Amino acid sequence: MTKDHLKRIATPRTWKIDRKANKFVVRPHAGAHSFEFGFALGLALRDKIGVCSTLREAQKLLNNTVVNVNGKRRRDRRDMVGLFDVISIVASNENFEIVLAKNGKLSVRKVAGELSTHQSVARVVGKSVIKGGKIQVHLHNGRNILYAKAVKPGDSVVLSADCKNILEVMPLKEGARVLLMRGKHTGSVGTFESAQGDLARYVTDEKKTIETATQYLFVVPKGWNN
Repeated sequence: MTKDHLKRIATPRTWKIDRKANKFVVRPHAGAHSFEFGFALGLALRDKIGVCSTLREAQKLLNNTVVNVNGKRRRDRRDMVGLFDVISIVASNENFEIVLAKNGKLSVRKVAGELSTHQSVARVVGKSVIKGGKIQVHLHNGRNILYAKAVKPGDSVVLSADCKNILEVMPLKEGARVLLMRGKHTGSVGTFESAQGDLARYVTDEKKTIETATQYLFVVPKGWNN
């Protein structure tokens, strides 16, 4: 049986938390994101956004206020939220996005402007043919979306505000802006140069050339920074 808690010392390195503040931290339900790139919604509300001071208050907030994740209401403090998810607090009209910071830690930052103009992105991790010959695209955030145009695993897509439709495909190609997800330089952002087999090369904003596994790169919109 899965426990409701997790020892802070055992949490992934990507979780930016005070590991010595308390012994335990809330364990998220299994969700669309890997444990490395996702944590509990209650943790985000309490420690990252700061709209409550305890998990009990976080649960009351979820019960009494509309809190959406990628356009869908959430009611459980242990629901998992992860990389590039958007948390919306409807009452205050505030939106927050989970990003991977330059230090390789997950952080939450406020979305500037209206949510309708925000570019929510997701990485394509696979696709399949379903009944009727339709193509279904599988995204890193657990979404499965029907899409008839050309797209391949490793590309990224821009999603609508409710994350139900693909608005644009951002292919992994020369000149694309990429974010490194794993490795020594996790969190660095740069310009994609080339790929040969499973290895890829990109140049960071600091003009440093880095070789890494192609699957570790996440295409982000032009001008995106962490």
